[in-house]
Amino acid sequence: MSDSNHYHTLDVSPKATPSEIKQAYRRLAKRFHPDSKSETADPEKIIQVNAAYEVLGDPMRRRSYDQQLQYFYPQTEFQNRQQRTAKAQQHYQRHRQRARNADAQLNEWLHEVYEPVNRLISRILNPLDAQLDDLSADPFDDELIAEFQAYLEECRHYLNQAQLTFRSQPNPPTVAGVAASLYYCLNQLGDGIEDLSLFTLNYDDYYLHTGQELFRIATSLRYEAKDAVKDLAY
Repeated sequence: MSDSNHYHTLDVSPKATPSEIKQAYRRLAKRFHPDSKSETADPEKIIQVNAAYEVLGDPMRRRSYDQQLQYFYPQTEFQNRQQRTAKAQQHYQRHRQRARNADAQLNEWLHEVYEPVNRLISRILNPLDAQLDDLSADPFDDELIAEFQAYLEECRHYLNQAQLTFRSQPNPPTVAGVAASLYYCLNQLGDGIEDLSLFTLNYDDYYLHTGQELFRIATSLRYEAKDAVKDLAY
């Protein structure tokens, strides 16, 4: 007798009830029948399935078949096969559960950390050009300087929120690249805000240009994080 048997063919346990055997047969017949127009249609497989059900679906023929199996396969071998099958199923289930947990952790991090941090970074970066344009009309005008300082205070507030949000959850291993880009982006923004603030105190163009350059680097790091997030979807 070959290593395969009718129970294997129907993918049921030797202890399966008649109802379970019938359900398994119907499921496999639907999958493999040539007339099903399914991509899984398989004439050879349906022959095996029909042959298995002709035996296992008949109580008398099944009893006779079980006796043959016990003769060809001692009980210990049956138990070993069942144990191997059970272990394989347990391993597969654990693997699937770990994958589901990892996906859930990733989705939570993207929703609870990455997306809000990215929005806060936008609130810091996006107004900069317009603020600098306004300031360039007269960098020594007290009112324009006050408006620019107010913008920088908002930047500090958004940056603090972004840093707190970034630290609110551990980073999943799969987002290490994204997290690293965000971390350095936030650092560059912090340094840039401080340099721009120094300009409002001493009007030294060095601090203005340095602050702009740090914001430019932060923008580049933000795009790196976005690209890394896109890669996670594939």
